[in-house]
Amino acid sequence: MKLFDVYPLNDICIEKAAGSYVWDDKGEKYLDMYGGHAVISIGHTHPHYVKRIEDQLHKVGFYSNSVKIPIQVELAEKLGRISGKEGYQLFLCNSGAEANENALKLASFYNGRKKIIAFKKAFHGRTSLAVAATDNPNIIAPVNETDNVIFLPFNDEAALESAFKQHDISSVIIEGIQGVGGINVASNSFLQKIRTLCDDHNAVFIADSVQCGYGRSGKFYAHDFAGVDADIYSMAKGMGNGFPVGAISIAPKIQPKHFMLGTTFGGNHLACAAALAVLEVIEKDDLVNNAKTMGDYLMAELKKLPNITEVRGRGLMIGIELPEQLNMVKKNLLFKHRIFTGEAKPNVIRLLPALNITKTEADIFLQAIKTELNPV
Repeated sequence: MKLFDVYPLNDICIEKAAGSYVWDDKGEKYLDMYGGHAVISIGHTHPHYVKRIEDQLHKVGFYSNSVKIPIQVELAEKLGRISGKEGYQLFLCNSGAEANENALKLASFYNGRKKIIAFKKAFHGRTSLAVAATDNPNIIAPVNETDNVIFLPFNDEAALESAFKQHDISSVIIEGIQGVGGINVASNSFLQKIRTLCDDHNAVFIADSVQCGYGRSGKFYAHDFAGVDADIYSMAKGMGNGFPVGAISIAPKIQPKHFMLGTTFGGNHLACAAALAVLEVIEKDDLVNNAKTMGDYLMAELKKLPNITEVRGRGLMIGIELPEQLNMVKKNLLFKHRIFTGEAKPNVIRLLPALNITKTEADIFLQAIKTELNPV
């Protein structure tokens, strides 16, 4: 049997990782400015994280959600406090796609409606309803096609108001900062308008925080910049620092019923231990503020460099848009400078490093990209 070939792969095999660095099987050291799609929030193999999971594994690694699991309660309480959503309810699952799938379904349970508003360049996952709300026809199979999703221009308040007038909306799902779409920031006024319209029409505001949440933006959820609360926050990626875990945080107005949602592996003992370790490190080391400080520094320095079309983002979720003639910069950063970055088409380099990145590490990246933007 061979692997199903769905990813274009760099010819690199990583064998070791620590902090913001990884090493390949040839002993080459790389600076990781991408964190495996914003997953590595507290650095690779963080000692506290490793110990938390190891200690839990020696006790119990898994039992199903048919019994009380106190570590789930501990995680819910800590996440509520650190995120500022203490009155919310937590449903644990395994991935960002699953989080968004459950959020969209829960909204429909809540108000009995079907129509969903999503936005151009959105990416919400690859499960059935999440992918239907994703603006990429190449990954939507015929069985996923539905006329229940309305795609609107991002940050277009007039289009949003018009859609609410024309349709009976169940939910609005929006990334606080679009990741795959190219690091596009939702304006504060747009998020406030979504809140107002959802209130007026009893629709559900779903804040997709899978990539832009967990402190990455310089606030716990990127949507928090707007000063309004969503009804459901979806999260994953940085939540487990590499351990598969996802969740939705649900406003108290949405009441649960037995069996309306469910999961086998979601909220298992190891996943909760990993998620608690992440929150403990974020809190202890003040990583949300570090994300803001280091993000502000990186963006300010990048804006000084030539041959960049635009720098955008918040905190440590940064997009560097380059002209077409510089489309080899990402590849050169990896193979010439040994620096991992991400990409969004057509020519946007994505920076999604660990939230505890240092100025020294940021400067290594800045020097490398400066070299590429000023070829001799």
